[in-house]
Amino acid sequence: MWFPVASRAPPLRFGALRVKIAPSRFLHNMVSRAAMKGFGTDEQALIDILCQRSNDQRQSIMEHYGRIVARPLITDLKSELSGNFKNVIIGLMFPTNHYCAKQLHKAMKGIVRIKEDVLVEILCSRPYEEVEKIAAAYQSLYGTALIEDVKKGTSGTFRQLLIMTLQKMTDQSNGFGDCAYDPVKAKDRAKVLYKIGERKIETDVNVFLDIFGFAVQRRRQITIIFHEYEKISGKTIEHLMKSRVSGAVLNGLLTIVKTIRNRPAYFAERLNIAISGWGTDNETVIRIIISRCEIDLTNIMYEYERMYGKALFDAIKEDTSGYYRRSLLTLLGIEPLVRLNSSPCSSCTVSCGITPSKKH
Repeated sequence: MWFPVASRAPPLRFGALRVKIAPSRFLHNMVSRAAMKGFGTDEQALIDILCQRSNDQRQSIMEHYGRIVARPLITDLKSELSGNFKNVIIGLMFPTNHYCAKQLHKAMKGIVRIKEDVLVEILCSRPYEEVEKIAAAYQSLYGTALIEDVKKGTSGTFRQLLIMTLQKMTDQSNGFGDCAYDPVKAKDRAKVLYKIGERKIETDVNVFLDIFGFAVQRRRQITIIFHEYEKISGKTIEHLMKSRVSGAVLNGLLTIVKTIRNRPAYFAERLNIAISGWGTDNETVIRIIISRCEIDLTNIMYEYERMYGKALFDAIKEDTSGYYRRSLLTLLGIEPLVRLNSSPCSSCTVSCGITPSKKH
């Protein structure tokens, strides 16, 4: 799917989380009371306290809780909670870069196979500055360089692509001698791609890597290449990639292209696939909402509704249940909750879409 830059999209990136600004003393008193009565036994209290605070506030909550009970809050949460709701709450307790690093480690240390789509989603969708911070968090958590684990866990051209997302361009040039911004060279690269499309030269996936491997560090240059190629060929660069590349490498390259065009639209597509497929891919839903809720989740919600004609809030509401649903809807933002038709249940401060008679 080609993602044009939506003309009606918000001009800035916005997280969806409606943060409650609570004085530190008041917030710490809430945590103290929760600690004394058993934090993990009241799921709605967890949602009220943790899902409506910023990550910085949650770090403060963990520190205060640890001082009161002399053990980590995460330890108690893990013992008290279960299922997808547990995965949401535990995920929220880590700084975003640490959370993404843990997701990468989990993807590469899978018992059955490496989850290539997770590696692509995290490493190929972000600017280099964000990837660099995630790599630093990975080093801090596991005592090894992320790039070394990527080298060990992947192979071939896919490994080359991921390594290029982790390496900083030192001289702002690649095999073609591209500089940071050069319209003439951009036209030359577009002509090379056109010849590949017309089968005038042999297809070599390394050509795509040379042009797009450092794309997130050369966004302006790559955008011009898109434009020039489409002028010459009358086709999108995505069409060319799909006809010449396959597998995980294709997924990675398309992710790079999509996020350069419109990053929120890319994540909206990922969420739609996770929700509308045969059985909900809860891991992907949780990972995207947690990692983007303070960055650009509002933009993602906007793009989701523009692309699929349905509010992400409603899609999540229909596809999930219980406290898991409440936690996700709270992270999407409190304001849309007034659109629900049902009344609040006895333990909710807002309408959650679950009637009081249902067990949740």
